[in-house]
Amino acid sequence: MTRRLALLLPVLLLVLGTAGHAQAAGYRYWSFWDRTGTHWTYATQGPSTTRPDDGDVQGFRFAVSEDSANAKQPRLQSPDFAKICANSPAVQGKKRIALVIDFGTSPDAPAPRTACATVTPDASTAEALATVAKPLRYNTAALLCAIADYPKQGCADQVTDQKKPPTPHHGPSVGLLAGATAIVLLAAAAIWRARRHPHD
Repeated sequence: MTRRLALLLPVLLLVLGTAGHAQAAGYRYWSFWDRTGTHWTYATQGPSTTRPDDGDVQGFRFAVSEDSANAKQPRLQSPDFAKICANSPAVQGKKRIALVIDFGTSPDAPAPRTACATVTPDASTAEALATVAKPLRYNTAALLCAIADYPKQGCADQVTDQKKPPTPHHGPSVGLLAGATAIVLLAAAAIWRARRHPHD
């Protein structure tokens, strides 16, 4: 029994030592942004359901992000509707939407671009995008996978960032410690019982 405990303890220490060292996983996808005042705001709706007003500025950024809290914004930080739509005069019965499209920093990524979409008053952002950045690609869940055919394949693929350092932690969780303590106590009790009843 003592030998069993000796074999068990290294395993226990390994579990405790590796707790909290899992690498963070993110997703490579097109994030969608609203221009609010002088800054970008992560959109609360998808481009298919958002219906922008005439004169709005909206952006898309392709990057790896863990969630909306750390999503990367379009790198064009001062988009101006008047400049983006300078060559697209207003049309009666239509609205104009300024779009910023940032393809990210991968070696194969196209350069960021801007475009002015002239669409019907009830058009969604997705419909506006389709007029200036075809082809668009969606998956079966209607998630936007590609703008202007970028990327060529994949859709919100999960990516593990091997270069990112482990998240700092302050030791194993309470549940893990409780389980480890229970194992040690059970092993100790078994040793005590074996010594009292060597012939059981």
